[in-house]
Amino acid sequence: MATLAQESTPGTAQPAPPPRHWRERTLTEADLAHIPGEGGLPFVGNTFRMLADPHAFTRRMVETYGPVYRNKAFGGWNIALVGADANELVLFDREKLFSSEQGWGPILDRLFPRGLMLMDFDHHRADRRALSIAFKPGPMRHYAGSLNRGIAQSVKNWGGAPMQFYPAIKALTLDLAADSFIGIPWGPEADRINEAFVDMVQASVAPVRRPLPFTLMRKGVTGREFLVEYFTRETHRRRAEGGGQDMFSQFATATREDDTLLPVDEVVDHMNFLMMAAHDTITSSATTLVQMLARHPEWQERLRAEIVALTGGGGDVDYDDLGKFELTEMAFKEALRMIPPVPSTPRRALRAFEFGGYRIPAGAPVGINAQYVHHMEEHWPDPERFDPMRFTPDQVKARHKYAWVPFGGGAHMCLGLHFAYMQVKILMAQLLTRYEIVTEAGYSPDWQAWPIPRPKDGLKVTFRPL
Repeated sequence: MATLAQESTPGTAQPAPPPRHWRERTLTEADLAHIPGEGGLPFVGNTFRMLADPHAFTRRMVETYGPVYRNKAFGGWNIALVGADANELVLFDREKLFSSEQGWGPILDRLFPRGLMLMDFDHHRADRRALSIAFKPGPMRHYAGSLNRGIAQSVKNWGGAPMQFYPAIKALTLDLAADSFIGIPWGPEADRINEAFVDMVQASVAPVRRPLPFTLMRKGVTGREFLVEYFTRETHRRRAEGGGQDMFSQFATATREDDTLLPVDEVVDHMNFLMMAAHDTITSSATTLVQMLARHPEWQERLRAEIVALTGGGGDVDYDDLGKFELTEMAFKEALRMIPPVPSTPRRALRAFEFGGYRIPAGAPVGINAQYVHHMEEHWPDPERFDPMRFTPDQVKARHKYAWVPFGGGAHMCLGLHFAYMQVKILMAQLLTRYEIVTEAGYSPDWQAWPIPRPKDGLKVTFRPL
């Protein structure tokens, strides 16, 4: 377990803001020489090895150097902390050692600044509390109705011919976000908004980090400019008109503990971030679940029986019945274990600390790896096997609390996790009451592992009408 280095103050409620040089100074190999690891090739480090197969790279590094190691990639040194205890240290963060803002900032700050994931401590807590109003029972009941209608409208046309599931569910998820999140009908306006979000997400992981002409970053910055103007205008309008039940209207009228409205620019940034965080992760995890159910028709039947019993076979899910979809939720959790939509999580150390027998210096970029921990045999016997029964209450109680972290944990636990469960349960209800999910015998697509997992061929499936 972790202990604070001598110069820190145990129990500090709120650490002082980090000195600016922690943001600007790159740690050298000499700073980290006491930590095992490797720097890779000159200039590029291990960047290309990681991108080629990040999961195999992590396995090799852990087997060679242990669960704490240094690695040079993407222009600097990073410290990997691997294991359930490391997940607990970083995510629960009892001593407020780690900055999420400075961890995610280099990746997301240009396109998605000031989202919840890029906030720390008191500011994060205040905004999270204000935004949580959008996930109360009243708004969630409204979203459930929109999801039932929208998903049914799309999936009724999916039957018969082979199709690529990933692009289909991605397009549907974006349309559902326009409806539930923003409160606008599907059509040209929603299409333009969706296009801007796609451009921003692609730019966030583009190798060229400046918005030069004809680059992905230029398209992303242009998309952000469009959305900032759109959400700013709409925030003022919805405040004047009293808002509505969609998520954006809830954010636009959200207040902090002192009853003041969130600043307009912060509402805009929260919407931009939430749309990005929600649609790509749900798209990835829903695709994993569909692939697993196609491979395991016995689990299709078990989920279908549960869904028919709860819906009467009609497909629509009543909001008050969502908690009863126990097997469906267990299957979704197992899909999230096998391919977590956020495979790794970056942070930056605000103060020096010790973990695993090593002193990690202040200012060090550190990261945890959910995907690796989700496949550790000490927590998950036969980890490559799809087995939703791992998530019975007794199994969960017996396991390390931080062995399963697809939604993060601690203060930064995903704010929209219940929305994700709801959307996937409604999707399964609409699909499994209409179709059998089928893939060709022996079919096993390759997945792009980073930054958000997706099947390289789009996942070829057939929805065979029942």
